[in-house]
Amino acid sequence: MEKVELIADFERLVEENERFFFFKHSTTCPVSANAFDEYTAFLNEHPDEKGYYLAVQDSRELSNYIADEYGITHQSPQAFLFESGKPSWHESHWKITQEQLKSSSS
Repeated sequence: MEKVELIADFERLVEENERFFFFKHSTTCPVSANAFDEYTAFLNEHPDEKGYYLAVQDSRELSNYIADEYGITHQSPQAFLFESGKPSWHESHWKITQEQLKSSSS
């Protein structure tokens, strides 16, 4: 799992990858810590899936860009599945579980 901090790097991900998961993480929120653990566990159990994340405190500009570019209200934590250059699924807070991530990827 790779941390992404810059808009240009995120745009490159969208251009170069047909499919990937992305996670907006708040490093100060216990709900986000739990969701990040679920996200990490899901990626560890599915090594064929690509996963990236940002820390909202470090990458506010990128976080806002994603919300504005795709018309999805910012949440933290928030998970996305990008397919063909746009989010095909997203969820936030306690709804980010290994099971939800797995069912979104089917």
